[in-house]
Amino acid sequence: MAPTVYLISGANRGIGLGLVTALAARPDVIIFAGARSPSSASALHALAAQYPGKVHPIQLTSSDRADNEAAVKEVDKVAGRLDVVIANAGIAKFFGKVLDTPEQEMRDHYEINVLGPLLLFQSTWPLLQHSPKPVFAIVSSAAGSIERGAVRPSGMLAYGASKAAVNFLAVKLWSEFKELVVLPISPGPVATDMGNYAKSSDPFMAKHMQLITVETSVGGIVKLLDAAGAAAERAEEPPRLINYDGAVVPW
Repeated sequence: MAPTVYLISGANRGIGLGLVTALAARPDVIIFAGARSPSSASALHALAAQYPGKVHPIQLTSSDRADNEAAVKEVDKVAGRLDVVIANAGIAKFFGKVLDTPEQEMRDHYEINVLGPLLLFQSTWPLLQHSPKPVFAIVSSAAGSIERGAVRPSGMLAYGASKAAVNFLAVKLWSEFKELVVLPISPGPVATDMGNYAKSSDPFMAKHMQLITVETSVGGIVKLLDAAGAAAERAEEPPRLINYDGAVVPW
C-alpha cells in the first residue's frame, strides 16, 4: 500500500509536534515536519532518528512564499505528492481590548494565521493534486467563532479576528476546489506555550479556560483526519468548524 504523505506546519512544538509524534508511530506514512529553524528542532530530529525515512524535518516559515515553495520542492523530490496538509502554524501573542490593540498586532496575527495557511495551500496544491483524495486541514480555533468567541469579555480581538478570517478561507477553498476535502479544526484549549500565555495574559482566560493535554487534543484531531480520509466521497455540504472532540462550533 502506498504511504500517506503528510506535511505539517509549525511542527517543532505543541500541537504540531504532537501530530508528528502520533502519526509517525503508524505504518505506511511519510511526514514532512515544517519548522522555521529545523536545525534547532531537537525533538523533530529525535523523531527522524527514531523513524528513519518516515519523518523529514524541513524548513517552512509561515507566510513566506519562497520558503513554502522551497519546502514543496523538497517534498516533491522525496515523495512526489502530498495527501494531507495540516496548516498548524499560528500565533497568539497579544491579548487586549479594542481600544488597546495596536494595528501592528492585527497585522501580525493576520500575517501568520491567515496568510500563512493561504500561502501554504497555494504552494502545496500542485502536489495535493497527485493524491486520490487530497485533504487540507487548518488548525483554527473556537476563538474565531463570531457567535461564541466575539461575545466573550476577553482580549482576543487580534487572535479571534484572524481565526474568523481563516475559517472563511476554509469554506472558500471548499467552494473553489471540488476535489479537495477541507477540514477546519478547533484543537481546544491546549496546554502549549500559546495556551499558557493566554491564561497568564488575559484575566477572563485565566479564570475560565481549562487546559487539556496536547495528547488529548492530538488524539481528537487525528480521529477527525482519519474520518475525513475514510469517507467514501467529499461531503456535499460546506465544512463546519469541528472541535477536537467532534462537536460543531458555530461560525
